[in-house]
Amino acid sequence: MEHDSQDINLNSPNKGLGVDGAAGLSDGPVEGAMGPANPLPPGITEEEAEELRLELSKVEDEINTLRQVLSAKERHATELKRKLGLSPLNEFKQNISKSWQDMQTSNAYQSATTTWDDITHSDAYKKTQETLSQAGQKTTAALSTVGTAIRRGLGDMRNSTTFKSFEDKMGNLKYKVVGTKGNGEAMNSPTDTTPTQENPPF
Repeated sequence: MEHDSQDINLNSPNKGLGVDGAAGLSDGPVEGAMGPANPLPPGITEEEAEELRLELSKVEDEINTLRQVLSAKERHATELKRKLGLSPLNEFKQNISKSWQDMQTSNAYQSATTTWDDITHSDAYKKTQETLSQAGQKTTAALSTVGTAIRRGLGDMRNSTTFKSFEDKMGNLKYKVVGTKGNGEAMNSPTDTTPTQENPPF
């Protein structure tokens, strides 16, 4: 059987057979399309079924044609966009920009903006803002006062006789532990694990 003489219509009951039907066709019905595997629905005659098969075949051919036309139109549109310099990224940017403009002009956005404006101009909002501002100023002043008091207290403590006495005792203790060299430099303590350097690297 030659390839050129085969029926290529997929809806044909003779698909895959020679066009002349001589390759094993009998006078009986062909198995497949409407044979024992697919009995006719009740109320439809063989003639009506054949008309419906023909109509289905035509509709499927039209669908395939429309798909091909749509594909060709899409390719043409893509080519026109390319010539106009409209890349997919530019289209995306334009869509985002248009969506943002549409959103800003929407009733929901306008209502929310109006509500926020109403809130920020309300007496309650202004009073709350003033109260928080005053609280911030008072907190800043209080922290400044506390800082000043701590500095003054540390200064007073350092000048006190108790601190001077403590400082003198610590100095004597250091002298007893560290000692001095002949040139006035302190010697390393036996428990000191880090050697001293005159010019440390950092």
